[in-house]
Amino acid sequence: MDKFTVLSMFITFVTSNDVLKFIPHDKSTQNTKPIQWTPPGFCNGLDCPPFIVGNETDEYQERFYAQSTWVSTELLGIDYDKAQYKMFMKLFKYIEGGNKKKMKIAMTCPVTTRIIPGQGAACKSNFTMSFFIAGKVKNPPGPSEDDVRLRPQPALHVYVRSFGGYVHHFDEWREEAEKLIAALEKDGREFEREYYYTAGYNAPFQLFNRHNEIWFIAK
Repeated sequence: MDKFTVLSMFITFVTSNDVLKFIPHDKSTQNTKPIQWTPPGFCNGLDCPPFIVGNETDEYQERFYAQSTWVSTELLGIDYDKAQYKMFMKLFKYIEGGNKKKMKIAMTCPVTTRIIPGQGAACKSNFTMSFFIAGKVKNPPGPSEDDVRLRPQPALHVYVRSFGGYVHHFDEWREEAEKLIAALEKDGREFEREYYYTAGYNAPFQLFNRHNEIWFIAK
């Protein structure tokens, strides 16, 4: 199912109280009750951004995400793991009340990191980490720090590769990204090549049954 097929279905995404409803615009279905979206098990009972699944293969899943709100911070660096720690602590401080309303916000998933790779091994990459802000958080507070920002995320069409295990090194993320690239190229999919996302769904202390994802944005 490509994005044009989805558009032709005239589906509107409506987020309310963290429930995604699909409301067909076809008059013949006006009396049909909206379908409630149930978060998948790998969200571990946390709020996560609603999506619907398009095509699915053994290598990847095509997803369509509704528009949403995220809080983000950006960092230039060479070491992915060091960048992750610094950015996570900034965003965690925000949801723990380090914001203009001193308001605590529940943790969500996934924690995503957009990576714009540097041009060489010794070149800095651009990292942007984001926490999802659940729809039930009305008027989320502004950040207290200048390098943390709230941002609206338009609807997304993404290709997702999922894998388990504890990721110890960035090379493991990169290997999974290369596998996804190969699968998408094999299937003739068009996607953004300048950057990609890592997505983690588990706390660091969870050693087993972990869920990790690589995202490429579809063109």
